[in-house]
Order: sequence, then C-alpha cells, then structure tokens
Amino acid sequence: LRAAVLLKDTKLLDVKLGQLPTWLAMRDFTPGGIVGALRRGYDRYYNKYINVKKGGLAGVSMVLAGYVVISYVWSYSHIKHDRHRKYH
Repeated sequence: LRAAVLLKDTKLLDVKLGQLPTWLAMRDFTPGGIVGALRRGYDRYYNKYINVKKGGLAGVSMVLAGYVVISYVWSYSHIKHDRHRKYH
C-alpha cells in the first residue's frame, strides 16, 4: 500500500517502464482531472519562463514553436495531398 501511494505521487519522468500501466491507471482522466492537470502545467510553465525577474525570449519562443508544430500537424493531410501534384 505504501508503494502505491508513492507511485501515485511520482512524476512521469521518474516512473519505470514496468510501472507505467499501474501509474496510468492511477491518473484522473475525468474532465475535471484533465483541466486540473492542464492548469498545473500552465502554472508551472508561467512561473518558470514568464513570471521571472530577468526574462528572455525562451518562454515566448517555446509557445511559438509549439504553435508551428501544432499547425503543421493539423494541416499535414492537406500538405500530403498537395505534394503529389507537382505540375498540375
């Protein structure tokens, strides 16, 4: 029982591969749990890269790079379809 509590509190990077299914089963996949996880992730990102005394371009450039990657993934099927029409 003690190991289960410790496994639930461990971060994803600290979970061993054999423990991954058990760790995933302990996660809260309800809409409230997902919103809470997104909020915690946003708060960590904001406090680490944006809300600092001496800020740089790192935080903003990561957001822009994420936007570029997501927009490419969303439009990949259209890009893939057009790549076969080279001369038409």
